[in-house]
Amino acid sequence: MLESPETRDRMSIVFIGTPAFAVPSLRRVVADGHAVTAVITQPDRPAGRGRRPSAPPVKLAAAELGLPVLQPQSLRDPGALAQVAALQPAVILAVAYGQILRKEFLDIPPRGVLNVHPSLLPRWRGASPIASAILAGDEQTGVTIMLMDAGMDTGPILAQERDAIGPADTTGSLTDRLSALGAELLSRTLRGRLAGEIEPQPQDEARATTCRLIRKQDGAIDWSAPAIDIWRQVRAYNPWPGAYTALEGEPLHIWEAWPVGAESGEPAGAVVALTAEQRRALPAGSDPGAFAVQTGRGLLAVLRIQRAGRRALAPGDFLRGMPGLLGRRLVSSPAGQAKA
Repeated sequence: MLESPETRDRMSIVFIGTPAFAVPSLRRVVADGHAVTAVITQPDRPAGRGRRPSAPPVKLAAAELGLPVLQPQSLRDPGALAQVAALQPAVILAVAYGQILRKEFLDIPPRGVLNVHPSLLPRWRGASPIASAILAGDEQTGVTIMLMDAGMDTGPILAQERDAIGPADTTGSLTDRLSALGAELLSRTLRGRLAGEIEPQPQDEARATTCRLIRKQDGAIDWSAPAIDIWRQVRAYNPWPGAYTALEGEPLHIWEAWPVGAESGEPAGAVVALTAEQRRALPAGSDPGAFAVQTGRGLLAVLRIQRAGRRALAPGDFLRGMPGLLGRRLVSSPAGQAKA
C-alpha cells in the first residue's frame, strides 16, 4: 500500500555529507518539506595556516537550517550505529560523506541509503569521478542516484542525469554544476522512491571503470606528455592540487592553458612565443601576452600562471614580472615544492 504524500513527506530522514558539494542537496531536501531528524558530518578538522579547527560546510548549513548535527569519528563505531538506529530513519541520504559505509549502517533504514554520485555509473566508481572524467577526455558526465550496497559505488541505479563537459570546464566548475544537478535529481528521486514508483536497476559490470583518490604529486606536469593530456591535467586538478612545474627550482602553478596544434622545434619544457596565427587558435578573450610551452606533442599555451606565494596572473603580466622567461625550460617539480 502506498503512503499518502503527507505521510511519506514526514518520514524520518537522516542526511549524511561533508563538503560544499553536499550542501545544495541538504537545502533542497529541507525545502521540499521532508523531516530531516539529524545531519551527520565529519568531525571538525584543522585548516588554514593557523591550523584551527574548521567546521565542514554541511555542518554550517545544518546549523543555519536549525537541524541537529552529529559528528562521530567513525560510523563503524557501535555507539554511533546505535545513535543512528535510535533515530529510526525511513531512509538515509548520503552525499559525499567521506567514509566507506559498512553493511551494519546500510541496513538501518528500511528504505535504504540513497547516494548522490557525480558520474554516470558504472563509469568512474570511486573517489575522484569528476577529475577522472576530465583526464580521460570524456565528452559528458552527470549524476547518478543509487541505492547503496556494501561495494564501492556498485549499488543499483535509481536515476541519472547527464551533463556535457565543456572545453573550459575544470573540476571546480563541474563540481559546482553537478552539485546543483544532483540536488534537483535527488529531490525527484526521493519522492519517487518513497512513493514506491522507482524500480532500482542493476549496474552493467561490463562497463564499469574505477578511479582512485587524487594525490598531491599527481599535479606534477610531465612536459614529455602530449599537450592535450597536460591541458586535461590542468583542468582536472583545478582547484586541487593544481598542475605544477618548476623553473630552476622555483615551483609554478599553471591554472589555465590551451593546446595549440603546432610545434616549435624546441625540446619539451621550453618556453616559447606564440605566432600571430597560433594566437588566433586560443579561446576568445585570451590575454594577448599568452606564451606557450613545448610538450612531447604540440604546444600548450599558458593562460594563467602563479609563482609560489603570489597571486595568479595573466601570462602577459607574468612575463613582465619575469623577464627573460622565453627560451628557458620548465621541468617537473617535486610535490613538496608545489606551493602557491
